[in-house]
Amino acid sequence: MTDTNHRTAMVKGLHDLAAFLEANPKVPVPRHGVTILYFPKRDTDAEMIIEVDRIATLLGTVTDPDDLVHGHYKACLAFGPVSYEALAILAARRAQHEADVSYSGCVVPDTTNAL
Repeated sequence: MTDTNHRTAMVKGLHDLAAFLEANPKVPVPRHGVTILYFPKRDTDAEMIIEVDRIATLLGTVTDPDDLVHGHYKACLAFGPVSYEALAILAARRAQHEADVSYSGCVVPDTTNAL
Protein backbone atom coordinates (compact mmCIF):
# COMPACT_ATOMS: atom_id res chain seq x y z
CA MET A 1 0.00 0.00 0.00
CA THR A 2 1.45 3.38 -0.96
CA ASP A 3 1.77 6.21 1.57
CA THR A 4 -1.04 8.08 -0.22
CA ASN A 5 -3.34 5.03 -0.12
CA HIS A 6 -2.47 4.38 3.52
CA ARG A 7 -3.17 8.00 4.45
CA THR A 8 -6.49 7.95 2.56
CA ALA A 9 -7.49 4.68 4.24
CA MET A 10 -6.52 6.06 7.68
CA VAL A 11 -8.58 9.24 7.25
CA LYS A 12 -11.55 7.28 5.91
CA GLY A 13 -11.31 4.83 8.79
CA LEU A 14 -11.31 7.68 11.33
CA HIS A 15 -14.36 9.26 9.69
CA ASP A 16 -16.13 5.89 9.56
CA LEU A 17 -15.37 5.23 13.23
CA ALA A 18 -16.65 8.68 14.25
CA ALA A 19 -19.84 8.15 12.23
CA PHE A 20 -20.32 4.70 13.74
CA LEU A 21 -19.88 5.97 17.31
CA GLU A 22 -22.23 8.87 16.65
CA ALA A 23 -24.88 6.51 15.24
CA ASN A 24 -24.45 4.00 18.09
CA PRO A 25 -24.43 5.99 21.35
CA LYS A 26 -24.67 2.83 23.49
CA VAL A 27 -21.23 1.69 22.35
CA PRO A 28 -18.78 2.84 25.07
CA VAL A 29 -15.75 4.96 24.32
CA PRO A 30 -12.52 5.27 26.33
CA ARG A 31 -12.79 7.56 29.36
CA HIS A 32 -9.33 8.99 28.90
CA GLY A 33 -9.37 9.81 25.21
CA VAL A 34 -7.65 8.47 22.14
CA THR A 35 -4.23 9.25 20.71
CA ILE A 36 -3.02 8.78 17.16
CA LEU A 37 0.70 8.20 17.73
CA TYR A 38 3.27 8.69 14.99
CA PHE A 39 6.87 7.56 15.50
CA PRO A 40 9.50 8.91 13.11
CA LYS A 41 11.78 6.38 11.45
CA ARG A 42 14.46 5.30 13.92
CA ASP A 43 17.57 7.35 13.21
CA THR A 44 20.00 9.46 15.18
CA ASP A 45 18.47 11.55 17.93
CA ALA A 46 19.23 14.69 15.91
CA GLU A 47 17.42 13.37 12.81
CA MET A 48 14.37 12.24 14.80
CA ILE A 49 14.24 15.62 16.56
CA ILE A 50 14.33 17.37 13.18
CA GLU A 51 11.38 15.24 12.03
CA VAL A 52 9.33 15.94 15.17
CA ASP A 53 10.12 19.67 14.85
CA ARG A 54 8.94 19.54 11.22
CA ILE A 55 5.68 17.90 12.29
CA ALA A 56 5.24 20.42 15.13
CA THR A 57 5.39 23.18 12.52
CA LEU A 58 2.74 21.40 10.42
CA LEU A 59 0.57 21.04 13.52
CA GLY A 60 1.06 24.69 14.44
CA THR A 61 2.41 23.73 17.86
CA VAL A 62 5.71 23.40 19.68
CA THR A 63 7.45 20.46 21.31
CA ASP A 64 7.02 19.82 25.02
CA PRO A 65 10.36 20.24 26.85
CA ASP A 66 8.98 18.45 29.95
CA ASP A 67 9.07 15.15 28.05
CA LEU A 68 12.85 15.32 27.59
CA VAL A 69 13.44 14.21 31.18
CA HIS A 70 11.78 10.92 30.18
CA GLY A 71 13.85 10.60 26.99
CA HIS A 72 10.94 11.56 24.75
CA TYR A 73 10.74 14.36 22.21
CA LYS A 74 7.10 15.06 21.38
CA ALA A 75 4.77 17.39 19.52
CA CYS A 76 1.05 17.14 20.19
CA LEU A 77 -2.18 18.64 18.89
CA ALA A 78 -5.38 17.90 20.82
CA PHE A 79 -8.97 17.95 19.60
CA GLY A 80 -10.71 17.62 22.94
CA PRO A 81 -10.07 14.06 24.16
CA VAL A 82 -8.57 13.05 20.79
CA SER A 83 -4.97 13.91 20.00
CA TYR A 84 -2.27 13.47 17.39
CA GLU A 85 1.27 13.02 18.70
CA ALA A 86 4.59 12.75 16.95
CA LEU A 87 6.98 11.06 19.38
CA ALA A 88 10.68 10.27 19.14
CA ILE A 89 12.08 8.00 21.83
CA LEU A 90 15.69 9.07 22.14
CA ALA A 91 18.66 6.66 22.17
CA ALA A 92 19.46 6.87 25.90
CA ARG A 93 15.83 6.06 26.82
CA ARG A 94 15.72 3.15 24.37
CA ALA A 95 18.97 1.80 25.85
CA GLN A 96 17.59 2.12 29.40
CA HIS A 97 14.43 0.28 28.37
CA GLU A 98 16.50 -2.53 26.83
CA ALA A 99 18.52 -2.79 30.06
CA ASP A 100 15.34 -2.84 32.16
CA VAL A 101 13.69 -5.62 30.14
CA SER A 102 16.88 -7.69 29.97
CA TYR A 103 15.83 -9.13 33.34
CA SER A 104 12.45 -10.24 31.97
CA GLY A 105 11.68 -13.77 33.11
CA CYS A 106 14.53 -13.88 35.64
CA VAL A 107 12.40 -12.93 38.60
CA VAL A 108 9.30 -15.01 39.28
CA PRO A 109 6.75 -13.66 41.76
CA ASP A 110 5.53 -15.84 44.61
CA THR A 111 1.89 -16.56 43.76
CA THR A 112 1.15 -18.95 46.62
CA ASN A 113 -0.82 -16.26 48.46
CA ALA A 114 -2.47 -14.78 45.37
CA LEU A 115 -6.25 -14.47 45.33
